[in-house]
Amino acid sequence: MSSPLSSETLSGVLVPSALLIAGTFFVKQEWVPYAVAVAAVFSAFRILTARPRKVLNPKEFQDFVLKEKNLISHNVAIYRFALPRSTDILGLPIGQHISLQAQIAGNPTPVVRSYTPISSDHEAGYFDLLVKTYPQGNISKYLDELKIGQTMKVRGPKGAMVYTPNMSRHIGMIAGGTGITPMLQIIKAIIRGRPRNGGNDTTKIDLIFANVNPEDILLKDELDKLAAEDDQFNIYYVLNNPPEGWKGGVGFVTADMIKVRDPYAIII
Repeated sequence: MSSPLSSETLSGVLVPSALLIAGTFFVKQEWVPYAVAVAAVFSAFRILTARPRKVLNPKEFQDFVLKEKNLISHNVAIYRFALPRSTDILGLPIGQHISLQAQIAGNPTPVVRSYTPISSDHEAGYFDLLVKTYPQGNISKYLDELKIGQTMKVRGPKGAMVYTPNMSRHIGMIAGGTGITPMLQIIKAIIRGRPRNGGNDTTKIDLIFANVNPEDILLKDELDKLAAEDDQFNIYYVLNNPPEGWKGGVGFVTADMIKVRDPYAIII
């Protein structure tokens, strides 16, 4: 996400202001003070509107437009929702989630479910949700049937936990299926805050990620890339139906497996 005082923003402020003042000087010099005042107001407006604005409201549901839908399997998709401005951010603290609301046919009251975006406030103008569609899943089916340009009601942030750098020396995680989404949010925040990236987060992360089949491992390429780039992040995959030559875990996640691979685990 670019800084509000990036070269692009500064050029968009300084160039028009300079042209206004110079043009006024050549036309009528006594108007220059007024031109300077107008340029100052314009510059302040441009800088203020370029700053990221948090759009989430914890008390009211707001409508966000579905911008893109990317299918990653027969029943899993990434839904990208646009924020009102390209410089807006969701304003979701790490470790928290959002509520989605929809009026489902046959239900007397709106249905509400919680989801964790896989995007972060470092990505302005949109937020992404990874959702698996279930036959009896009210909100997941509603999302699956949502058309580009239609809206979804969202409220937040919500949740009891907010992650802060180095709040724990070592974090262990166990996830299954789409339960990877809250884990990924924290993993990416920790890695983004490493000393090599200008932060001070030295937290070690161990993740056990359990699924049924190899094709069920969501976001595997992204997870593997993060692990390859960060020697303090380790992943152990577990499958019920492993392929030939599989080197990860097999079957259910066991106490012995957790003890060896993930002694600090929290289960999602």
